[in-house]
Amino acid sequence: MSALLKGSKKERRNSPGDPEEFRLTLVEHLEELRTRIFRICALLAITTVAGWFVSDNLYHYMNRMVDEAIIPNLPKGAEFKEVFHNVTDMFLLKLKLSAVIGLVASFPFIVLELWGFVAPGLRKREQEPFKKLAPLSFILFVIGASFAWFMMKPSLAWFATYLGEFEGTVLYQEAGTLAFFVLKMMLAFGVAFQLPLIVYVLGALELLSAETLMKYWRQVSVAIFIITAVITPSQDPLTMTVMAVPLVILFMISAYAVKIAQSRKRKAEELTLIENPDIIEEDDF
Repeated sequence: MSALLKGSKKERRNSPGDPEEFRLTLVEHLEELRTRIFRICALLAITTVAGWFVSDNLYHYMNRMVDEAIIPNLPKGAEFKEVFHNVTDMFLLKLKLSAVIGLVASFPFIVLELWGFVAPGLRKREQEPFKKLAPLSFILFVIGASFAWFMMKPSLAWFATYLGEFEGTVLYQEAGTLAFFVLKMMLAFGVAFQLPLIVYVLGALELLSAETLMKYWRQVSVAIFIITAVITPSQDPLTMTVMAVPLVILFMISAYAVKIAQSRKRKAEELTLIENPDIIEEDDF
């Protein structure tokens, strides 16, 4: 057997050395992937079952927020109710809400499983940015989701005021629609707030330069507005602007962070070459 395949699969995956020297065979990669997918599916099943028992409380909590936003802003005499259209809708709503709860609860563990599969294929210097920024990624996700949550009440209230322009109409909303709308907005904002980390990681891996980011910031800002118009569930100008403006600000902050990081790295490399003129650069395994 080739020297590349010496040692057990576990030893080779956990080796801190060069991945090229300890790579797995194709079959072993598929086995590893199958094992991690099975763990993810099992975890999703468990968290979904757990979500079934808390879905009622979550739904009523979100509905209270929706009612407090919409009902006071309805025109005089207007009516707002949530309705079901089919006898199976109640069960399906509870099932879908349980699945969403399960996905959210298991998401951090899913990311860890995916990282455990990908990390052995990266060199040490390539792993460092991801390890350092993982906690910050979670914090940004929470900030984005919280931002969406606090924006939902005034946004729904603003939408409800337009019912006054259509006299004699009532608002019968399909049950669960607004609850899932709020969850989708929180997810969209949480994911969108990862933009600074994506930019910073690309800069740390030297796939993007600070000069390029600063040169094309106008084009990036336009692209952010276009993307937010597509990914926001409501696709209205207000929600698009509320998401896009913070993202543009976060992009500019991350661009300056990349500029500072790359500048420090260049100075450190120049200082190293001055002190050790005969040094030969090698990959930091």
